[in-house]
Amino acid sequence: MSDDPTSRRTLGRRHLLAGLVGVGFVGSAVIGGDTIDLGTGSESRLPVEVSTVDATGSTAGRASVPATGTPTVVDCFATWCEPCVRQMDALGAVHDRYADRVAFVSVTNERFGGGLDREALRAWWRDNDGRWALGHDPDGSLLAALGADGLPYLAVTDASGSIAWSHGGVASTETLDRRIASVLS
Repeated sequence: MSDDPTSRRTLGRRHLLAGLVGVGFVGSAVIGGDTIDLGTGSESRLPVEVSTVDATGSTAGRASVPATGTPTVVDCFATWCEPCVRQMDALGAVHDRYADRVAFVSVTNERFGGGLDREALRAWWRDNDGRWALGHDPDGSLLAALGADGLPYLAVTDASGSIAWSHGGVASTETLDRRIASVLS
């Protein structure tokens, strides 16, 4: 950059102009009630196809996440994740309440081998009272599509597959209940 005072003034004006244009875009989106999609949203990458595991409440095969035409609770977990174990109680409680109206799927991105195989995953599922679809996504496509940055990671989608709520960390039964109820109303 030059020491010429006029070049600094021009650069300052450019920054000011860029800022005002940005505020105009954001302001019009807020006032107009629309969302500006900058092409980084995860919803454009959903649904994701995952393998499902034969386990309690789950059959072996493939599943689209979120489920087509049905509100869906998506739980991303790992068997080594202690908070994921704690999350299972709240998931079980809301599953019991909403299983007839909402699809549930828990998906791990752990790779089989090195101590984890299908049988070990089934045992973890059984020991933690899982009773809904159990998915396996070793390449992490679902985590990436959701923009998940840790485990456990939860998302609730509406019937159209749009994410209505997402959360990193353990969520309470009350929070899950409220978020699920909101996509059913």
